[in-house]
Amino acid sequence: MKREVIGAHYGWRGWLNQRITAVIMLFYTLFFLAVLVSLPAIDYPHWRALWDLSIMRYATIIFVLAVLLHAWVGVRNIFMDYIKDTGVRLILYVLVIVALVIYGAWAVQILWG
Repeated sequence: MKREVIGAHYGWRGWLNQRITAVIMLFYTLFFLAVLVSLPAIDYPHWRALWDLSIMRYATIIFVLAVLLHAWVGVRNIFMDYIKDTGVRLILYVLVIVALVIYGAWAVQILWG
């Protein structure tokens, strides 16, 4: 019997993306908590000094990118499973991509603005 292939074969790649981005987010969260615990005080001067460190900014940007990719894969999979109309699904894809790009740009602006 011949098997019919349906879909765009996103399963393995999406699964792997979700796991990798989840691990990145976990490591950042643990790193951030360790940094917070090591601060002598959580006041404005210490907080400002923390965010002046390049390592914090770069680590946070990597975290934000991981969150955005994680969100995209999850939302894309939900749309593929539940939105059957291709036109509606395409419009929703575009709206989500635009929102995620705006969120990413906003995060860069906050960190380096």
